[in-house]
Amino acid sequence: MKRKILTTALLICCVAVCLAAVIADLNGKWSGVLNAPDGNQYPLTYAFKVDGSKLTGTLEVNGTSVPLDSGRVSGNDIKFSVTVEGMAYPHKAKYYSAGDSVAVDVNFAGTKTHTTLKRAQ
Repeated sequence: MKRKILTTALLICCVAVCLAAVIADLNGKWSGVLNAPDGNQYPLTYAFKVDGSKLTGTLEVNGTSVPLDSGRVSGNDIKFSVTVEGMAYPHKAKYYSAGDSVAVDVNFAGTKTHTTLKRAQ
């Protein structure tokens, strides 16, 4: 019985350490290009800061910086919103540590678009 408890505790600690390492790697600046539904391309730079499961940061597009709203991180899954001129744009993303990239789906009033972010140099 003690062996099972010890083994379970050890596995939980390993998972917690791995999760912390993944979350720590998400911090920093990420950039990509968004192909909007109107056909325009927008260079984007996100600055992510993770504190536990809370995600904060900014989105910079066309020289304008906008804060991230309602940011949450759960494992490799990321959710947040960006409000521009009173309109909220929900984002769902997945962090891939092996490729050092973030796949992002943005909802433009019902129309979804996708981009891949790479760590900014």
